[in-house]
Amino acid sequence: MIPKSVKKILERQHYITVGNHSGVQICRWTKKSLRGDGGCWKEKFYGIKSHQCCQFSPAIMWCENQCLHCWRPIEMNLGTKIEKIDEPKKIIEEIIKARKKLLIGFKSNKKTSMKKFEEALEPTLFTLSLSGEPTIYPKLPELIREIRKRNAISFLVTNGQNPEMIKKLEKEKSLPTQLTLSTNAPNEKLFKIWHRSTKKDCWKKFNETILFMKKLNKKTRRVIRLTLVKKGKDKCAFKDLSNMEQEHVKQYVRLIKKAEPDFVHVKGFKSLGYSRERMGYDKQPYYEEVLDFAKKLVKELKNKSSNKNYKILAKDEISCVVLLGKSKKWMRIKKA
Repeated sequence: MIPKSVKKILERQHYITVGNHSGVQICRWTKKSLRGDGGCWKEKFYGIKSHQCCQFSPAIMWCENQCLHCWRPIEMNLGTKIEKIDEPKKIIEEIIKARKKLLIGFKSNKKTSMKKFEEALEPTLFTLSLSGEPTIYPKLPELIREIRKRNAISFLVTNGQNPEMIKKLEKEKSLPTQLTLSTNAPNEKLFKIWHRSTKKDCWKKFNETILFMKKLNKKTRRVIRLTLVKKGKDKCAFKDLSNMEQEHVKQYVRLIKKAEPDFVHVKGFKSLGYSRERMGYDKQPYYEEVLDFAKKLVKELKNKSSNKNYKILAKDEISCVVLLGKSKKWMRIKKA
Protein backbone atom coordinates (compact mmCIF):
# COMPACT_ATOMS: atom_id res chain seq x y z
CA MET A 1 0.00 0.00 0.00
CA ILE A 2 0.99 3.62 -0.51
CA PRO A 3 1.98 5.24 2.83
CA LYS A 4 -0.06 8.28 3.90
CA SER A 5 3.04 10.50 3.88
CA VAL A 6 3.72 9.59 0.23
CA LYS A 7 0.05 10.05 -0.70
CA LYS A 8 0.10 13.59 0.68
CA ILE A 9 3.11 14.52 -1.42
CA LEU A 10 1.53 13.03 -4.55
CA GLU A 11 -1.74 14.85 -3.91
CA ARG A 12 0.14 18.16 -3.61
CA GLN A 13 1.48 17.42 -7.09
CA HIS A 14 -2.09 16.87 -8.36
CA TYR A 15 -2.02 13.07 -8.52
CA ILE A 16 -4.95 10.98 -7.39
CA THR A 17 -3.95 7.60 -5.97
CA VAL A 18 -6.23 4.67 -6.67
CA GLY A 19 -6.49 1.47 -4.63
CA ASN A 20 -3.30 0.03 -3.18
CA HIS A 21 -0.78 0.89 -5.87
CA SER A 22 -2.15 2.90 -8.80
CA GLY A 23 -2.42 6.57 -9.65
CA VAL A 24 -3.38 9.11 -12.31
CA GLN A 25 -2.45 12.69 -13.19
CA ILE A 26 -3.53 15.09 -15.93
CA CYS A 27 -0.75 15.79 -18.41
CA ARG A 28 -0.09 19.47 -19.23
CA TRP A 29 -0.70 18.67 -22.90
CA THR A 30 -4.19 17.39 -22.06
CA LYS A 31 -4.83 20.71 -20.32
CA LYS A 32 -3.46 22.71 -23.24
CA SER A 33 -5.54 20.72 -25.71
CA LEU A 34 -8.74 21.38 -23.75
CA ARG A 35 -7.97 25.12 -23.79
CA GLY A 36 -7.23 25.11 -27.52
CA ASP A 37 -3.48 25.61 -27.10
CA GLY A 38 -2.46 22.60 -29.20
CA GLY A 39 -1.64 18.98 -28.52
CA CYS A 40 1.52 17.10 -27.66
CA TRP A 41 4.05 15.67 -30.08
CA LYS A 42 2.30 12.26 -29.96
CA GLU A 43 -0.77 13.89 -31.50
CA LYS A 44 1.38 15.56 -34.13
CA PHE A 45 3.31 12.38 -34.98
CA TYR A 46 0.77 9.61 -34.40
CA GLY A 47 -2.62 11.26 -34.79
CA ILE A 48 -3.87 10.44 -31.29
CA LYS A 49 -5.87 13.02 -29.31
CA SER A 50 -4.08 14.69 -26.39
CA HIS A 51 -7.32 15.55 -24.58
CA GLN A 52 -8.33 11.88 -24.56
CA CYS A 53 -5.02 10.59 -23.18
CA CYS A 54 -5.09 9.03 -19.71
CA GLN A 55 -1.63 9.05 -18.16
CA PHE A 56 -1.56 6.57 -15.27
CA SER A 57 0.46 3.92 -13.49
CA PRO A 58 -0.46 0.55 -11.93
CA ALA A 59 2.74 0.74 -9.83
CA ILE A 60 2.98 4.41 -9.02
CA MET A 61 5.81 4.27 -6.46
CA TRP A 62 7.46 0.95 -7.30
CA CYS A 63 10.58 0.82 -9.49
CA GLU A 64 13.92 -0.98 -9.71
CA ASN A 65 15.74 2.18 -10.74
CA GLN A 66 16.40 5.67 -9.45
CA CYS A 67 17.23 7.35 -12.75
CA LEU A 68 19.09 10.63 -12.48
CA HIS A 69 17.01 12.36 -15.15
CA CYS A 70 13.61 11.22 -13.80
CA TRP A 71 11.41 14.14 -12.75
CA ARG A 72 9.16 11.85 -10.68
CA PRO A 73 9.62 11.43 -6.89
CA ILE A 74 11.98 8.43 -7.18
CA GLU A 75 13.42 9.20 -3.73
CA MET A 76 10.19 7.75 -2.35
CA ASN A 77 10.31 4.43 -4.25
CA LEU A 78 8.59 1.61 -2.36
CA GLY A 79 10.66 -1.27 -3.71
CA THR A 80 10.07 -3.82 -6.45
CA LYS A 81 7.25 -5.96 -5.07
CA ILE A 82 3.63 -4.93 -4.59
CA GLU A 83 2.21 -6.77 -1.60
CA LYS A 84 -1.55 -6.24 -1.98
CA ILE A 85 -2.67 -6.57 -5.61
CA ASP A 86 -5.74 -4.82 -7.05
CA GLU A 87 -7.76 -6.34 -9.92
CA PRO A 88 -7.21 -4.86 -13.41
CA LYS A 89 -10.87 -4.06 -14.12
CA LYS A 90 -11.20 -2.24 -10.82
CA ILE A 91 -8.02 -0.24 -11.50
CA ILE A 92 -9.23 0.98 -14.91
CA GLU A 93 -12.69 1.87 -13.60
CA GLU A 94 -11.28 3.82 -10.64
CA ILE A 95 -8.59 5.51 -12.74
CA ILE A 96 -11.27 6.84 -15.12
CA LYS A 97 -13.36 8.10 -12.18
CA ALA A 98 -10.35 9.80 -10.60
CA ARG A 99 -9.38 11.37 -13.92
CA LYS A 100 -12.89 12.84 -14.26
CA LYS A 101 -12.45 14.49 -10.86
CA LEU A 102 -9.20 16.06 -12.02
CA LEU A 103 -10.83 17.28 -15.24
CA ILE A 104 -14.05 18.69 -13.80
CA GLY A 105 -12.59 22.15 -13.12
CA PHE A 106 -12.02 22.69 -16.83
CA LYS A 107 -15.78 22.70 -17.42
CA SER A 108 -16.03 26.23 -15.99
CA ASN A 109 -12.99 27.54 -17.88
CA LYS A 110 -14.09 29.92 -20.64
CA LYS A 111 -11.25 28.74 -22.87
CA THR A 112 -12.27 25.07 -22.65
CA SER A 113 -13.86 23.47 -25.68
CA MET A 114 -17.03 21.77 -24.40
CA LYS A 115 -16.83 19.24 -27.23
CA LYS A 116 -13.30 18.29 -26.22
CA PHE A 117 -14.25 18.27 -22.53
CA GLU A 118 -17.04 15.72 -23.11
CA GLU A 119 -14.69 13.60 -25.23
CA ALA A 120 -11.95 13.82 -22.61
CA LEU A 121 -14.14 12.11 -20.02
CA GLU A 122 -13.82 8.87 -22.01
CA PRO A 123 -10.12 8.31 -22.76
CA THR A 124 -9.11 6.60 -25.99
CA LEU A 125 -5.43 6.28 -25.03
CA PHE A 126 -4.05 4.84 -21.79
CA THR A 127 -0.38 5.68 -21.31
CA LEU A 128 1.32 3.54 -18.70
CA SER A 129 4.21 5.91 -18.02
CA LEU A 130 3.16 8.23 -15.22
CA SER A 131 5.51 7.09 -12.45
CA GLY A 132 7.10 3.86 -11.29
CA GLU A 133 7.67 0.79 -13.47
CA PRO A 134 4.41 -0.71 -14.85
CA THR A 135 5.91 -4.15 -15.58
CA ILE A 136 6.21 -4.71 -11.81
CA TYR A 137 2.40 -5.03 -11.65
CA PRO A 138 1.87 -8.83 -11.87
CA LYS A 139 -1.51 -8.66 -13.65
CA LEU A 140 -0.32 -6.41 -16.46
CA PRO A 141 -1.57 -8.72 -19.28
CA GLU A 142 -5.10 -8.59 -17.89
CA LEU A 143 -4.83 -4.82 -17.49
CA ILE A 144 -3.87 -4.38 -21.16
CA ARG A 145 -6.83 -6.58 -22.15
CA GLU A 146 -9.17 -4.43 -20.05
CA ILE A 147 -7.97 -1.37 -21.98
CA ARG A 148 -8.55 -3.23 -25.24
CA LYS A 149 -12.13 -4.05 -24.22
CA ARG A 150 -12.76 -0.30 -24.22
CA ASN A 151 -11.47 -0.07 -27.80
CA ALA A 152 -8.70 2.14 -26.47
CA ILE A 153 -5.02 2.38 -27.38
CA SER A 154 -2.34 1.42 -24.85
CA PHE A 155 1.19 2.81 -24.66
CA LEU A 156 3.56 0.98 -22.31
CA VAL A 157 6.87 2.60 -21.33
CA THR A 158 9.35 0.31 -19.57
CA ASN A 159 12.87 0.43 -18.16
CA GLY A 160 13.53 -3.08 -19.50
CA GLN A 161 14.30 -4.64 -16.12
CA ASN A 162 11.51 -7.22 -16.37
CA PRO A 163 11.90 -9.04 -19.72
CA GLU A 164 9.90 -11.91 -18.22
CA MET A 165 6.81 -9.70 -18.12
CA ILE A 166 7.29 -8.56 -21.74
CA LYS A 167 7.51 -12.22 -22.74
CA LYS A 168 4.37 -12.94 -20.72
CA LEU A 169 2.51 -10.16 -22.54
CA GLU A 170 3.47 -11.71 -25.86
CA LYS A 171 2.60 -15.25 -24.76
CA GLU A 172 -0.84 -14.18 -23.51
CA LYS A 173 -1.51 -12.06 -26.62
CA SER A 174 -1.69 -8.96 -24.44
CA LEU A 175 0.94 -6.72 -25.96
CA PRO A 176 0.17 -2.99 -25.85
CA THR A 177 -0.49 -0.96 -28.98
CA GLN A 178 2.98 0.53 -28.54
CA LEU A 179 5.90 -0.71 -26.44
CA THR A 180 8.58 1.86 -25.59
CA LEU A 181 11.92 0.93 -24.06
CA SER A 182 13.62 3.77 -22.23
CA THR A 183 17.25 3.61 -23.44
CA ASN A 184 19.11 6.44 -21.75
CA ALA A 185 22.58 4.93 -21.32
CA PRO A 186 24.47 3.44 -24.28
CA ASN A 187 26.90 1.25 -22.31
CA GLU A 188 27.05 -0.79 -19.11
CA LYS A 189 29.24 1.61 -17.13
CA LEU A 190 27.03 4.60 -17.83
CA PHE A 191 23.87 2.50 -17.36
CA LYS A 192 24.78 1.67 -13.75
CA ILE A 193 25.67 5.29 -12.94
CA TRP A 194 22.59 6.67 -14.69
CA HIS A 195 19.88 4.29 -13.52
CA ARG A 196 21.15 3.31 -10.07
CA SER A 197 19.28 0.02 -10.32
CA THR A 198 18.64 -2.28 -7.38
CA LYS A 199 19.30 -5.24 -9.69
CA LYS A 200 22.91 -6.43 -9.89
CA ASP A 201 22.27 -7.85 -13.36
CA CYS A 202 20.47 -4.72 -14.60
CA TRP A 203 22.49 -4.40 -17.83
CA LYS A 204 21.91 -8.08 -18.63
CA LYS A 205 18.14 -7.73 -18.05
CA PHE A 206 18.03 -4.59 -20.18
CA ASN A 207 19.79 -6.30 -23.09
CA GLU A 208 17.48 -9.31 -22.77
CA THR A 209 14.53 -6.95 -23.27
CA ILE A 210 16.23 -5.28 -26.25
CA LEU A 211 16.83 -8.62 -27.98
CA PHE A 212 13.25 -9.74 -27.33
CA MET A 213 11.87 -6.55 -28.85
CA LYS A 214 13.28 -7.65 -32.19
CA LYS A 215 11.11 -10.79 -32.01
CA LEU A 216 7.98 -8.67 -31.57
CA ASN A 217 8.15 -7.35 -35.13
CA LYS A 218 4.60 -6.74 -36.47
CA LYS A 219 3.10 -7.88 -33.14
CA THR A 220 3.23 -4.41 -31.59
CA ARG A 221 4.68 -0.99 -32.40
CA ARG A 222 8.22 -0.97 -30.96
CA VAL A 223 10.04 2.16 -29.85
CA ILE A 224 13.50 2.91 -28.47
CA ARG A 225 13.47 6.17 -26.50
CA LEU A 226 16.62 8.20 -25.86
CA THR A 227 16.58 11.06 -23.34
CA LEU A 228 19.70 13.11 -24.07
CA VAL A 229 21.58 15.01 -21.36
CA LYS A 230 24.60 17.20 -22.09
CA LYS A 231 27.55 18.19 -19.90
CA GLY A 232 26.79 21.04 -17.54
CA LYS A 233 28.50 24.24 -16.47
CA ASP A 234 27.15 24.62 -12.94
CA LYS A 235 28.82 22.90 -10.01
CA CYS A 236 26.97 19.68 -9.20
CA ALA A 237 27.76 16.01 -8.63
CA PHE A 238 26.77 15.11 -12.21
CA LYS A 239 28.21 18.15 -13.98
CA ASP A 240 30.30 16.12 -16.46
CA LEU A 241 27.78 13.29 -16.94
CA SER A 242 26.47 13.12 -20.52
CA ASN A 243 25.04 10.50 -22.86
CA MET A 244 25.37 12.51 -26.07
CA GLU A 245 29.09 12.55 -26.75
CA GLN A 246 30.45 11.45 -30.13
CA GLU A 247 31.55 8.08 -28.70
CA HIS A 248 27.97 7.36 -27.66
CA VAL A 249 26.57 7.51 -31.19
CA LYS A 250 27.99 4.14 -32.26
CA GLN A 251 27.12 2.61 -28.87
CA TYR A 252 23.48 3.65 -29.24
CA VAL A 253 23.42 2.40 -32.81
CA ARG A 254 24.54 -1.05 -31.65
CA LEU A 255 21.61 -1.17 -29.21
CA ILE A 256 19.14 0.10 -31.82
CA LYS A 257 20.30 -2.54 -34.31
CA LYS A 258 19.77 -5.25 -31.67
CA ALA A 259 16.12 -4.26 -31.29
CA GLU A 260 15.37 -3.09 -34.85
CA PRO A 261 12.49 -0.94 -33.57
CA ASP A 262 9.83 0.65 -35.71
CA PHE A 263 10.68 4.07 -34.28
CA VAL A 264 13.36 5.85 -32.27
CA HIS A 265 12.44 8.84 -30.11
CA VAL A 266 15.38 11.19 -29.62
CA LYS A 267 14.40 13.60 -26.82
CA GLY A 268 16.10 16.35 -24.89
CA PHE A 269 16.21 16.18 -21.08
CA LYS A 270 14.14 18.76 -19.21
CA SER A 271 15.10 19.82 -15.70
CA LEU A 272 11.69 19.48 -14.06
CA GLY A 273 10.28 18.27 -10.77
CA TYR A 274 12.62 16.18 -8.66
CA SER A 275 15.27 15.98 -11.39
CA ARG A 276 16.17 19.62 -10.66
CA GLU A 277 17.83 18.44 -7.45
CA ARG A 278 20.20 16.25 -9.46
CA MET A 279 20.68 18.05 -12.77
CA GLY A 280 19.97 21.71 -13.52
CA TYR A 281 18.92 23.69 -16.57
CA ASP A 282 22.49 23.76 -17.84
CA LYS A 283 22.17 20.00 -18.51
CA GLN A 284 19.31 20.55 -20.97
CA PRO A 285 20.38 20.24 -24.61
CA TYR A 286 19.04 22.77 -27.11
CA TYR A 287 16.72 21.49 -29.82
CA GLU A 288 19.44 22.03 -32.43
CA GLU A 289 21.79 19.78 -30.41
CA VAL A 290 19.16 17.03 -30.20
CA LEU A 291 18.48 17.31 -33.94
CA ASP A 292 22.20 17.14 -34.67
CA PHE A 293 22.56 13.99 -32.55
CA ALA A 294 19.56 12.44 -34.35
CA LYS A 295 21.24 13.15 -37.69
CA LYS A 296 24.42 11.44 -36.48
CA LEU A 297 22.39 8.37 -35.50
CA VAL A 298 20.74 8.26 -38.93
CA LYS A 299 24.11 8.46 -40.65
CA GLU A 300 25.57 5.67 -38.50
CA LEU A 301 22.45 3.49 -38.89
CA LYS A 302 22.60 3.63 -42.68
CA ASN A 303 22.89 0.22 -44.33
CA LYS A 304 24.35 0.58 -47.84
CA SER A 305 22.78 -2.70 -48.98
CA SER A 306 19.25 -1.68 -47.98
CA ASN A 307 16.83 1.00 -49.15
CA LYS A 308 14.87 0.71 -45.90
CA ASN A 309 17.07 2.86 -43.71
CA TYR A 310 16.15 4.93 -40.69
CA LYS A 311 15.46 8.55 -41.46
CA ILE A 312 14.00 11.57 -39.71
CA LEU A 313 10.23 11.21 -40.07
CA ALA A 314 9.05 14.03 -37.80
CA LYS A 315 10.27 16.60 -35.30
CA ASP A 316 8.81 18.93 -32.71
CA GLU A 317 10.91 21.83 -31.47
CA ILE A 318 8.60 22.74 -28.58
CA SER A 319 8.94 19.29 -26.99
CA CYS A 320 12.55 18.94 -28.17
CA VAL A 321 11.95 15.55 -29.79
CA VAL A 322 12.92 13.99 -33.12
CA LEU A 323 11.29 10.83 -34.50
CA LEU A 324 13.34 8.33 -36.49
CA GLY A 325 11.88 5.46 -38.49
CA LYS A 326 12.05 3.61 -41.78
CA SER A 327 8.69 4.63 -43.17
CA LYS A 328 5.84 7.06 -42.48
CA LYS A 329 3.41 4.30 -43.40
CA TRP A 330 3.02 3.07 -39.80
CA MET A 331 3.14 6.43 -38.04
CA ARG A 332 -0.58 7.14 -37.76
CA ILE A 333 -2.40 4.92 -35.26
CA LYS A 334 -5.77 3.83 -36.61
CA LYS A 335 -6.86 1.21 -34.06
CA ALA A 336 -5.97 -0.30 -30.70
